[in-house]
Amino acid sequence: MKINRSLNSQLNFDTVVTIGTFDGVHIGHQKIIKRLVKMAKKNNLKAVVLTFFPHPRMVLQKDASIKLINTIDEKSRLFEQLGVDLLVVKKFSKEFSRLTALEFVRDILVNKLQIKHIIIGYDHHFGRNRNANIDDLKEFGDTYNFEVIEILAQEIDEVAVSSTKIREALINGQLSIANKYLGYNFMLSGNVIQGQGLGKQIGYPTANLQVREDYKLIPKNGVYVIQSNYEGQLIYGMMNIGTNPTVSENSSQSIEIHFFNFNENIYNQSLQIEILERLRDEQKFESIEALKDQLKKDQLDSLAYLKRHND
Repeated sequence: MKINRSLNSQLNFDTVVTIGTFDGVHIGHQKIIKRLVKMAKKNNLKAVVLTFFPHPRMVLQKDASIKLINTIDEKSRLFEQLGVDLLVVKKFSKEFSRLTALEFVRDILVNKLQIKHIIIGYDHHFGRNRNANIDDLKEFGDTYNFEVIEILAQEIDEVAVSSTKIREALINGQLSIANKYLGYNFMLSGNVIQGQGLGKQIGYPTANLQVREDYKLIPKNGVYVIQSNYEGQLIYGMMNIGTNPTVSENSSQSIEIHFFNFNENIYNQSLQIEILERLRDEQKFESIEALKDQLKKDQLDSLAYLKRHND
């Protein structure tokens, strides 16, 4: 899959396009993308997803508080797995938001993306102030010779899932619900950085994950069962998201991962973690010994979970 971040030049092939922010690329989104890819193959066209970054709410509402389920890199990998040929990541700006519906369709969809078909939701709005709807798009289709394929309300309601529901589940630590709606395990991606080394001292060495993107949603503080693909091998472990109140006065959040039966030095490496389930809240213990006893229990609980779900 190719990624285009500029839209400066005209594509040299005809396309089937769908448009959206697609945060989470959840089971509802996947239904649309699979339809897009199938139609492209059937008509010997390229399957193109047009998405926007930053999220429009970050630009138009100055909503810095919105956290996203996926980073752009994570989203790109998901689209690639679904068979998309080209992902166009259009920079969303106030200037871009002021394009009229005509300018958007003519200058971007028709002239740049060489559109022959567009697959879009029944409630899609676009153009300046989002004042154009799917009926307007169908009129443009007649003018510029492209077909509008409408995703009907019942098709979307059938899935009964939204990015908002998934964000709420993650904020509340409900990983099984979030993963069910996503259709895959929620992931965190980042670099492994040097920590204080306290985990190693008590027999539970940890990798500290630094998530680069400040807009990435981090689930509720607590202890989780996780897995990661390291050099082609699936490795399992447990992860703490929180402030380590037993051993630290620091109130800043950290993400610490302890892998089971794993001794590799992974400092400064990129790591992608899949979060499987939440075990418990983070808590402050009266002593290091009490913390160690709880970590032993967490490991047993993690292994029991993995046995139940992998057997």
